[in-house]
Amino acid sequence: MAWEFLTVYWREMIRFVRFKTQLFASLLQPALWMAFFGVAMSSNFNRFASAIPPPPGVVPVDYLTFMAAGVIAMTTLFTSLFGGISLLFDKNWGLMREMLASPMPRTHIMLGVSLSGMTKSFIQVAIIMAFGLLLGVQFFPGYPAARIVLAVLGIFVFVGVFSLGFLLFSSTISMRLESPEGLQGIITLLTLPLFFVSNALYPIQAFPPLLQVLSIYNPLTHLVNGIRYFALGTDFFAVGAYYSYTTTDLLVSFSYLVVFAAVMYVVARWTFQKAVVT
Repeated sequence: MAWEFLTVYWREMIRFVRFKTQLFASLLQPALWMAFFGVAMSSNFNRFASAIPPPPGVVPVDYLTFMAAGVIAMTTLFTSLFGGISLLFDKNWGLMREMLASPMPRTHIMLGVSLSGMTKSFIQVAIIMAFGLLLGVQFFPGYPAARIVLAVLGIFVFVGVFSLGFLLFSSTISMRLESPEGLQGIITLLTLPLFFVSNALYPIQAFPPLLQVLSIYNPLTHLVNGIRYFALGTDFFAVGAYYSYTTTDLLVSFSYLVVFAAVMYVVARWTFQKAVVT
């Protein structure tokens, strides 16, 4: 059947809902980042940035609003990188052997896991935006209702493509490892460089030249660009830096994420086709 991946998807979502601790932690973590880190750092960054006046006619954005887009990206990154860990549990419990031996195409396994991870990311993004608005995040400034809907859809499209790429990457690693501890070690090694060598928390203009180059090739930077384009507009001033996004910039960032996801799909597909679980 062409829709067998939905069985894997549905199983992953049931697992997500039934594991109350995982569900609670995954939904609470982004809210805590917004409530503690965002609010605590906002006053400091706003005070430092107040010494630099914004250009005439440019809308100033406070730090809490600026970093809220980064929190959305950070949460999507963490959720996606850990998305493949369920495959490791299936391998350890003997379920993966049965799934690979079934008539279901192997690509449906990775698609089902990836789509469930994307759904989890969408849920978390919606929670972050709703909770952020309660804290005073000024997303969608002056937008009419129709534009807000389009902006939210745009954010979800960027989050979905980015999440798909890293979920496929996580699935590839999981199929090559034997223990969850190994995956956790790799994820821990990757998350900090990806997160801090990006524009999620602060402008990359202040980075050393090497880090600026690395940030340009960091998929997380392109996700943040897309989120800020839709949530804050094309021109704004934040943390002492002027930001201007054009349609070309948006298309470049989106194309970069699409290419990244496509490469990860090819790698994951090859890995699943060659996988042998004993």
